[in-house]
Amino acid sequence: MRLPLFLLAFAASLPAQIDGGAGQNWPHYGGLHSFWRYSTLSQVNRSNVAKLTPKWVFQSGQIEGGMQGTPIVVDGVMYITTSFNRVYALDAGTGREIWRYSYQNPKDLGIIYGPWNRGVAVGQGKVFMGTLDNSVVALDQKSGREMWKVNVEPMAQCGCNITGAPLLVKDKVIVGVTGGDSAHRGYINAFDAKTGRQAWRFWTIPGPGEPGHDTWEGDSWKSGGGSSWMTGSYDPELNLVYWGVGNPAADFYGDSRKGKNLYTDSVVALDADTGKLKWYHQQVPHDVWDWDTAYECLLVDLPVKGKTRKLLINTNKGGYTFVVDRTNGEFISAWPVAQNINWIKGIDEKGNLIGRNEPPVGVPTVICPSIGGGRQWNQGSYSPKSGWLYTTGIEWCEDVTVQKEEPKEGKEFFGGVFKLRPPLTGAPGGHLDAYDPIGGKKHWTYPAKYPLLASILSTAGEVVFTGDAEGHFFALDGRSGAKLWSFQTGSGHRGGPIAYSVKGKQYVATPSGWGSAVAGLMSQLWPEAENFRGGSAVFVFGLAE
Repeated sequence: MRLPLFLLAFAASLPAQIDGGAGQNWPHYGGLHSFWRYSTLSQVNRSNVAKLTPKWVFQSGQIEGGMQGTPIVVDGVMYITTSFNRVYALDAGTGREIWRYSYQNPKDLGIIYGPWNRGVAVGQGKVFMGTLDNSVVALDQKSGREMWKVNVEPMAQCGCNITGAPLLVKDKVIVGVTGGDSAHRGYINAFDAKTGRQAWRFWTIPGPGEPGHDTWEGDSWKSGGGSSWMTGSYDPELNLVYWGVGNPAADFYGDSRKGKNLYTDSVVALDADTGKLKWYHQQVPHDVWDWDTAYECLLVDLPVKGKTRKLLINTNKGGYTFVVDRTNGEFISAWPVAQNINWIKGIDEKGNLIGRNEPPVGVPTVICPSIGGGRQWNQGSYSPKSGWLYTTGIEWCEDVTVQKEEPKEGKEFFGGVFKLRPPLTGAPGGHLDAYDPIGGKKHWTYPAKYPLLASILSTAGEVVFTGDAEGHFFALDGRSGAKLWSFQTGSGHRGGPIAYSVKGKQYVATPSGWGSAVAGLMSQLWPEAENFRGGSAVFVFGLAE
C-alpha cells in the first residue's frame, strides 16, 4: 500500500528520531552508535527472568587485569577481548572458539595503570582493536589474521596507550588515548578502515594559532593531559562524532596552567569526515580535582519544555550528569548522581559551577567524591520503554594534598597525593538508580555495599542487568528496582553485559573478571577487597528449556 503524498510530506517534516536499541546483534560497544546500552529483545522479561540458566561459559585463562570489555555479537559470532590485547571469536550460540589472536606487545612495555582492554569494533570484514603500545590493529573478521597495524605515537614518549574500544564510522575507525595523568598532549585519531592510513587528528589540547590555545598559560599546553580514553558515539543524520575528554594535567595542581584549559573536561562534536571541531561544551573549566568528562555520550531525542530536541547526556567523574543540545552544545540541565559532593555547591541554570572548593597547595583537604569518582566509567543505560536513565553512583571521599610538580614527558603528572576516606554522610558504597534523564528526578534506588563498577544493560522486557564486585550478576525490575534474579560467576564484574539472539533464542551475556586501577583502591576503605577473586570469563544465560 502506497501512502498518500500529503502523509509522506507530513512524515518527512517530522524530526528524525534516533534509534538506539540493539536487536538480534550487539554490533557496537554501546549497543548502537547512540550508546543507549538497550536491547529491543523481550523474550526475557520481568515475568520470566528468574528462569535464566547458564548456557555456556568461556574461560580465557588470562586473569591478570580481569575482563573489562563489552562483547560484540554480529550474525551469531561473539568477539571478546582480554588483558594484554587478546581477541577471541566465539560461536555465540555454543561458546565454541572459532579463532584467537594475541597481539605481540613489546617486552619492555611500561604500563602505567594495567594491562586491560575494553573491547573491539567490528565491520567492513574486520575486527579493530587498540593496543597497550598505542597502536591500532585490524584483523580479518573470519580468520583473525592481522591485516594492518599502525602505531599512533611511541608509548615511551607519551606515557599512554589505547584501552577503549574503537568507534567505526563509515570508512573510518576512530580511537582515543589514555595519558590524562601524564605529561602528554591528548588527541583523537581517525584511520582509514581499509588501509590504516591516518585520516585526521583532533588535538584535545589546542596548540598555537588554534582556537582555545589562549586558555593555557605559557607552555602548559604541551603537557596538558586531555586524554580521550573511552569510546565516542555518532549521529549519522548530523554526521557528528561525539567524544568526552578527560582531565587536564597536572591533575590537582593548576597554578601553572591558569585558564579554562580547553578542551579538557569537555564533550567535543567533530565532523566525522574531517575531524573538524563543530562545537564543544566544557563542564569543568580549570579542573583541579581530576574530574574526567571522558565517559559515554548518550544520544536521545526527548521533549524539553514541550519541544522535541536532539540531546546528548554525559555523566562525569565528578558525579554530575550534563544534558546538552547535540546540534550545538547548548546547555539544557545538570543534576547529581552521588549524594556526597563538596567540590562545588551546585550548577546554575546556565551550566556554570557555583561555589568551587579548590584544595590549596600543601594543605590536606577533604574532597568528595574521591578520585574514583561519583560515578566510574562503566556505562549507564537509557530505556525508551520506561523513559528512564539507569546509572550508578558512588559514595566515598578523599584527603588530597596538592603539590607543585614539573612535567616530564610521558611520566606521571598528578600534582598531588590522595587517600580515600569514608563519605561525609552515610556509609561508603554504591547504588544503581533510575532517573528522569532531563531533570534528574529519582524513581528508585538499589543500594550496594561496594561500588558497582560494571556497565548496565536495560531491555524491552523491562529488566535491568549489571554485576557487583563480589561476583553476582543480577537482574532488577526496570520499573521498581526490585531484585528478580542473581547468579554467582566466581569473580567480580567490571565489563559490560549485553543481550542478543541466535536462531530465535535470546541470550544475556556478561564478562566476569575483577580488576582495574579503581578496584585496586578499594582496599583503602574495604580491607576485604584485597581478597576479591580474579577471573576472566564470559557467562552466557538463556531461559530454561
